Amino acid sequence: MYYRLATMDDLTEICNMIEAAKQLMSEQGIEQWDDIYPVCEDFEEDINKKTMFVVMDDVQLAAIYVISEECDDEYLKCEWENKKPCIIHRFCVSPSFQNKGIGATVLNHIEKQLIESGYDSVRLDVFTKNPYALRLYDKNGYIKRGYADWRKGRFLLMEKKLERIADSIDLRIHY
Repeated sequence: MYYRLATMDDLTEICNMIEAAKQLMSEQGIEQWDDIYPVCEDFEEDINKKTMFVVMDDVQLAAIYVISEECDDEYLKCEWENKKPCIIHRFCVSPSFQNKGIGATVLNHIEKQLIESGYDSVRLDVFTKNPYALRLYDKNGYIKRGYADWRKGRFLLMEKKLERIADSIDLRIHY
């Protein structure tokens, strides 16, 4: 897998992948994303802020994610344990790459990327009616810290403490 910052040239492919993911989630009874959120304008803003990353195999978009210090006010109501966090937003594995361990691989990469950037924890929110995402974060050591109630329902607020394991982390990120 190849990780890099997203560019405007990626926008159409990102939006197509997200539409396919929304369709699959809807078929699975997970009504988390819709035509209000997330939409192409969200991704365009992420690209302009240089916070969105794409994960590619040799030729195809496999996943996307956004990392930033920005968070909704609901995050401020939670009791967090760590002081220098970064937040994962809009993490999505392409439907054609799901059930192959890509989610865990990308999550591990994000954590290493954040360690190298000096963060001590990673935070995120996860829809309580998305069993696949809940299982991914639970298996990867994310701890429930609270919850938020948004337009689509209840979301868990989760955090994982990040610790530097070795100095020889190969991130293979290209800017």
